Amino acid sequence: MTRAGPRSLAAGIVALEFAAAVTSFVASTLLPLVAGDLKAEDRLGLLIAGSTLGLFVALPLASRVLAKLGTRATLAAGMLAYVGGLVVAATSGSAWTFALGQLATGLASGLLAVFGVSSAIRHLDDRLRVKVVAASSAMWILPALAGPAVTLGLAHLVGWRWTLLLPVPFVLFGRLLVVRAAADEPEPSPRPLGRTLLVPLGAAGVVLSEGWWPAALAGAVVAVAGMVAILPAGTARLRRGTPAALAAMVLFAVGYFGADSLITVLLTKGFHVGLGQAAIVLSAAPLAWAVTSLLARRHFPATGLGLTALGTAVLAIGGGPFPVVLAAWTVAGIGVGLAYPALYIRASTPGSSGLTATELATAVITAECVGQLLGRAIGGALSSAGGLFASYAVFAVALTAAAVVSRR
Repeated sequence: MTRAGPRSLAAGIVALEFAAAVTSFVASTLLPLVAGDLKAEDRLGLLIAGSTLGLFVALPLASRVLAKLGTRATLAAGMLAYVGGLVVAATSGSAWTFALGQLATGLASGLLAVFGVSSAIRHLDDRLRVKVVAASSAMWILPALAGPAVTLGLAHLVGWRWTLLLPVPFVLFGRLLVVRAAADEPEPSPRPLGRTLLVPLGAAGVVLSEGWWPAALAGAVVAVAGMVAILPAGTARLRRGTPAALAAMVLFAVGYFGADSLITVLLTKGFHVGLGQAAIVLSAAPLAWAVTSLLARRHFPATGLGLTALGTAVLAIGGGPFPVVLAAWTVAGIGVGLAYPALYIRASTPGSSGLTATELATAVITAECVGQLLGRAIGGALSSAGGLFASYAVFAVALTAAAVVSRR
């Protein structure tokens, strides 16, 4: 890699994170319009599931694709799949066709994510990686503030189908920056697939369960079995170093992303506030996360996760005035900003794990994504059974456990 390579690679990774944020807000904002036009209001799970399943399918296959195609060809294949998937979704006439297009975009996003993380592990020192993680978190600020309004305005002018293509220029720009730094490198022979394919199979059970908790529970169990196969030996035993950091990453994702997925429901049904106030609280934590991770000179995983657990526990108590709720969720976001960069660096440092850069990148992304999946499945099951506040107690416990494990 040339001297300018690491800087170009870092800029490309940050740009791709911005593109991911734009993609996320465009998709979530357009969902009601897509469902109405495709007459799929009763099939929202199918419309949402495509990109999620594509990501989980990509994770166990990424090392094989990189070993067979090389880095530049993998980036090209990922871009073709991404653009092709968006075109299929934008021209779809049914929910199934839309989901198929989203599956392709999710698959491409997974490949690009694994490549980006593995390249960062290979070529960026820890100090630069911390800056990249912090800057990547900050890339969600502008899309969070302006994304929904801009998306709705474009949809009004040109329709949802053209608006769905909005993220393409940002993805192309990030990809070009990464290509400048990428070089075809020999990839070790990938390990046997085996149980790793249980991850997408279990994820399918969760995201397509459509509220039927037995299917969601079975899918979660299957996904965890696949996750254990991908993570390095000793993760379940909380072995010091990379394994313990990955375990903390799973617990963090269960607690924070599970709580985040239900925050609007908690506020409107549990605290009886309006949608306008709920929207303010919804954006408080991610904005606090992004600003804190960018401005903090040092990061403290255990302290930060403890703050996030505290903020979540306050929400689990129920009741209280709106300013207290807003402050609690803001504190939770500040805690993540203090914890996430350093925790991520620990989890993505090979140490004695014995994993290649690509395998470790897959392990990091799998830990976070399966944790998110489990958190949302747990929250959905408990809230459906009338345990909305109880779910936040569970999330607070998971975050407290993450704080303890992160000390190892």
